Amino acid sequence: MLEVSKKEFWFVVGSQYLYGEEALASVRTDAEKIVEGLNNSGKLPYPIVLKELAVTADTITKIMKEINYRDEVAGVITWMHTFSPAKMWIRGTKLLQKPLLHLATQFNESIPWKTIDMDFMNLNQSAHGDREYGFINARLKKQNKIVVGFWQAEKVQTQIADWMDVAVAFDESFNIRVARFGDNMRNVGVTEGDKVEAQIQFGWVVDYFGIGDLVQVIDAVTDEEVDALFEEYKKLYDFEYGDYDQKTWEDHVKVQARQEIGMRRFLEQGNYNAFTTNFEDLYGMQQLPGLAVQRLNEEGYGFAGEGDWKTAAIDRLMKVMARNENTGFMEDYTYELTNGQEAILESHMMEVDPTLAANKPKIVVSPLSMGDREDPARLVFDGKAGEGVVVSMADFGTHYKLLINEVSAFEPTEAAPNLPVARVMWTPKPNFYDGIHAWIEAGGGHHTVVSLNLTADQIQTWAKLVDLETVLIN
Repeated sequence: MLEVSKKEFWFVVGSQYLYGEEALASVRTDAEKIVEGLNNSGKLPYPIVLKELAVTADTITKIMKEINYRDEVAGVITWMHTFSPAKMWIRGTKLLQKPLLHLATQFNESIPWKTIDMDFMNLNQSAHGDREYGFINARLKKQNKIVVGFWQAEKVQTQIADWMDVAVAFDESFNIRVARFGDNMRNVGVTEGDKVEAQIQFGWVVDYFGIGDLVQVIDAVTDEEVDALFEEYKKLYDFEYGDYDQKTWEDHVKVQARQEIGMRRFLEQGNYNAFTTNFEDLYGMQQLPGLAVQRLNEEGYGFAGEGDWKTAAIDRLMKVMARNENTGFMEDYTYELTNGQEAILESHMMEVDPTLAANKPKIVVSPLSMGDREDPARLVFDGKAGEGVVVSMADFGTHYKLLINEVSAFEPTEAAPNLPVARVMWTPKPNFYDGIHAWIEAGGGHHTVVSLNLTADQIQTWAKLVDLETVLIN
């Protein structure tokens, strides 16, 4: 996968000096055991680091400032072991610029009725401390996440893990750089958007490049590099020659290999992790990139066709959030309207993400009327089954809006021998008719990003962090 820098999360425990040094020593010991237990659970994608106890306003402010400037720290998890007077947290929490998770848990799972006394009650005041701490976060309008439950419970650990992925994606959003190879598709509304506002609100940098800039890099790729990559294709994919003779077919595939190497080189040199293409803007190129795009998608690059930079950025964001599993650019194509079998056939001209493949992809060369270039090569496969989310962003002039639709994807049961593109099938929730009606009514676009690894809650958590209006259809 396209690498994300190493991340960690800090664990800050709320208490106060009122209980004395002996009590604080117990707080520290319990916190160490919780952090050790969470790190050893095997459930969390990133490590947790225990920091000093938060017992004064100065300590809290110092910790939060340090979290802000330490690039490796993606967010903070707070736990109120005892009662922590919330006015101590005001300055530090106001300064915090990274995601915050309030873990409403307790060191012990059960109340020890046979031995419980006031000393135990005073030391184990999480229920008390959670309310005080929660009040100040609400008053400060902090878009923090709250996870409730025993810290050893699988459900709680899963919720923490899901939030960690969102927090890392939030941080990575400010590192998203989209290279636009060509402009937007002419006369299409949904691909337009305010790039300056996107950089202010989401952190995305979006740069335009003429196709000639990319063609220069592609043309500089050597035949030896192309041949070496073609050998890699042989090991990974099935070859389907169709009506082409072998040499002609291989020549067409090698055009995509050259494009793949050149595009990757261009993106690496400019530190870009997402990109767009446009079949109306191919001056100097032999083919519309298909296989080349799919291979880059599989590495973790965000992508969208027709110059749709917003979807390319969302694709990269969701790939980081999903750790590049079962997540990719998609487009609504064709309805299945047979009673009881209603679904949507999802695809694109060629660029369907191989992270969604349920079977071994095959390389196919086939004509493409759009783009007016030679027949391009692409990977063809069927999409996976699973529960997931479909996400689309649109610029409504006054603000951005994010649409989220929960879907049930399924593997196609019928062959499509004449369809030379990968295909994904799903049914929107709550059902085909209401789901589509709600999507259209809310202004959802035809370009989306689908993930069978992420949840609507994770997408909404990120949206709150960036103050983005969302519409959830489920």
